[in-house]
Amino acid sequence: MKIGKMLMAALVVSVFNTIVGGLTCGWLFNWVYKIEPTNVWKAMDGPPGFDYLVGSLLLNIVLVVVYAALLKGMPGKTKLVKGLVFGLCVWAVGILPGMFATYAFMTVATEVVIYWTLIGLVEMPLNGMIIAAIYGE
Repeated sequence: MKIGKMLMAALVVSVFNTIVGGLTCGWLFNWVYKIEPTNVWKAMDGPPGFDYLVGSLLLNIVLVVVYAALLKGMPGKTKLVKGLVFGLCVWAVGILPGMFATYAFMTVATEVVIYWTLIGLVEMPLNGMIIAAIYGE
């Protein structure tokens, strides 16, 4: 395994997700967090803290390790297609079940669940393509 490339891919995905999250959740679509019920959100007095950034990096390291482990069996003729397929698979087995459980068992507005599901459908394939571009084949 290419440890340096794995760490670089995880770091780039973490930065990408932080920027996308800031632009979408923190600005463009922040109105979804004002839909009732609003008592489910922690107070945000600024950008995410150090704990969030470290946690995000660690989770993205896991994501890259899973990509590396599955790479040989991933369909696709190019590394970017493999990354796209990987991202779609992560969305299908990770985000979709989680969003269904959120919808079914939590008091989060339906619009928020739909928003998170759709942003995941955009972000996860892009994450997979970033990982594939950096990690390679």
